[in-house]
Amino acid sequence: MPRSAVAIALPPAELAAVSAQLVEAGYDAIAVNTAEELAILLVERHDIGVAILDGENDFDRTIEMYALLHDEGRNIPALMVVAARALDRMGLAGRARVSDEYFTRPYSAESLRWRVEAMLIRAEVPTDDSTGGVIDTDDGPPVDNADSRRGQIVIVFNPKGGVGKTTIAVNVAAMLQIRKGQRVLLVDCDTVTGHVASSLGMENVRTVADAWTDDLTTGVVESFAEIASTHENGVAVLVMAESPLHTEILEPKRVAEAITTARQAFDWVVVDMHPDYGPLNQVIFERADTILVPVTPDVPAIRAAVQLREVAVELDIRDRLAMVVNRANSGVSVEDMERTVGMPALAEVRSAGMLFVRAANEGRSAVERFPKEKVIDDIEELCDRMIATAEPSVAKTGSGFLGIFGGGRNTNPSVRAS
Repeated sequence: MPRSAVAIALPPAELAAVSAQLVEAGYDAIAVNTAEELAILLVERHDIGVAILDGENDFDRTIEMYALLHDEGRNIPALMVVAARALDRMGLAGRARVSDEYFTRPYSAESLRWRVEAMLIRAEVPTDDSTGGVIDTDDGPPVDNADSRRGQIVIVFNPKGGVGKTTIAVNVAAMLQIRKGQRVLLVDCDTVTGHVASSLGMENVRTVADAWTDDLTTGVVESFAEIASTHENGVAVLVMAESPLHTEILEPKRVAEAITTARQAFDWVVVDMHPDYGPLNQVIFERADTILVPVTPDVPAIRAAVQLREVAVELDIRDRLAMVVNRANSGVSVEDMERTVGMPALAEVRSAGMLFVRAANEGRSAVERFPKEKVIDDIEELCDRMIATAEPSVAKTGSGFLGIFGGGRNTNPSVRAS
């Protein structure tokens, strides 16, 4: 089943950029210049899922078009660009509906694409079979395949610092985006010592704290997809806050809900977390599909992982834990680590510290900078295992990684150090 069509009433330059993004995503982008053209289109096409309207340059035309979206029993949501001076006028018109959204100039065509996709998902507009939605069949009522369209939330966490969680998070995100063709949002939830953005050479990025502070005055609520900055490798990077002193606005439940919503726009949401069991981390744990636990072969790291396993039982997230043995060629056998920690090793990543340091110094992932190194093969194997376990036939069992590996030692380890 083809994806939905989107009617677009924007100036030529913006129309071209936005249309290109939507076409790349598989949507049919249709330009409309007048209300008359939109009226004809709505009669001819019954798959218009969203209309993008320009209320800043021609507000009267927008109101006329908006009315058509709700004539004849239609209920097509609108995504409208408006200037601040038009907001009051829009309110007086008494037409705005909760399914509509607004944006202001300047904007990026890519961010608009994600907003359109999210709106179509919320409206349950039919899309292609791979992304889910409500699909009509001749054999019965519509079937909601919402679970199949959701991206995976993967947390990288260990209650001990210095075990390579940021290195794992950055390079897993890059591997999924670059080699596996996945759409990835990389979230730095470590508001104390987080350095995801700086490791990728991204300075002065707009943070969630910045955006939510702006929301208080503008009233414009942005999704994580819109707030995120895109690295040159294609990964969308999101930072919670620039300073640990400015995090009071990051209400844990709101953060967790925004992360959950983000998986409607991305195939993978990779979350790098601070090593603690605070309220923010606990509420994100609840939303995670998988919790990758990097463990280095040393007593402090192993003890921290054992502690996490015990805490996970209390939090009812035990079946989501999957150990990643980092610096696996350091002399301690993986089998011993599995027995001691009580988690199967999903993958093993050999020691290659200087390669990761050199890549970070250049503002790139090691996946980009050293694509032929053996450690990158380890990262790729880890990602292949993640993708395999995330497939619907496995994900729907709800068994988690422990169920896949039988809850004991991994008898089919992914990568052994040579």
